[in-house]
Amino acid sequence: MSEVVYSIRDLVVEYQTRAGSMRAVDGVSLDIRRGEILGLVGESGCGKSTLGKAMMRMLSRNARIAKGELIFDGRDLVKASDEEMRQIRGGRIGMVFQDPMTSLNPTQRIIDHITETIQTHRPDATDEEARERAAFLVERLGIRKDRLDDYPHQLSGGMRQRVMIALALALDCDLVIADEPTTSLDVIVEAKFLDLLKELRDEFNLTIMMITHNIGVVAEVADRVAVMYAGEMVEVGDVYSVFEKPSHPYTEGLLKSVPNIAIDDEELYQMAGGPPNLMHPPTGCRFNPRCPYAMDICSREVPPRFEAHGDGGFAACWLRDPVRKEARDA
Repeated sequence: MSEVVYSIRDLVVEYQTRAGSMRAVDGVSLDIRRGEILGLVGESGCGKSTLGKAMMRMLSRNARIAKGELIFDGRDLVKASDEEMRQIRGGRIGMVFQDPMTSLNPTQRIIDHITETIQTHRPDATDEEARERAAFLVERLGIRKDRLDDYPHQLSGGMRQRVMIALALALDCDLVIADEPTTSLDVIVEAKFLDLLKELRDEFNLTIMMITHNIGVVAEVADRVAVMYAGEMVEVGDVYSVFEKPSHPYTEGLLKSVPNIAIDDEELYQMAGGPPNLMHPPTGCRFNPRCPYAMDICSREVPPRFEAHGDGGFAACWLRDPVRKEARDA
């Protein structure tokens, strides 16, 4: 098994709302391995972005980490001070946000964004050194260096997204968290962007966690996939194993929902029902009200993690229970 860069252990993130406390992330555990691209997938509202922000300790004021550990470089970031986190964000862990237009300061030139990031974490870097690093990064990402003096509104959506990647790469981060990085891109630019991610991973030995609702994007670039549903991690495994034979009904439903021109069905598959209200989640398995294979136990007891896909993979589904499988096969 590869070296673990970031380890999430039994993480619980709560939002305080007018209606009460809501657990957007509930008991999530996940290891991110050095040099891999990990795809984190699930429907909107399942807790993906909250998990990514919790990993950076960038939660909104009405959210808090109620329980769990975030182990990075041998330290629990839950216990790290604000000053320590300021050094880690950008310096050791970079983030590519969902909408680059709102993430970049419209009053700052592109060069100012990148050099400020470099000199904040490396005060000894001269203006010339910071500018040379910025020029190298944008040219490697397919942007002419003379565009460094432009403002964000002068760049296309794809170019702004590449500037966000340059910010994440400015200090040779150990881990890059990309939150829905292809949302604002058309399919042609998206394809080029995904190819670029793979090239950058190989060139800079990057570790990338890509957060997306598009499981097709994960199939294109990821080495492993982690599937979230209603705040919980329901399946983890290498991409080929999960896509060939998903072990959780929710993952199966996501894969069936991907448009495929090779299938003759007139109607696109649609999972029954909708995501649960996290203020009052279902008892037992949270997917059981929508699951076509639901059994009596599914509504009574929370399924543990059963081994699946090998190499640390698992599926939190009673269908994977070897005892029950033997009983069904008998």
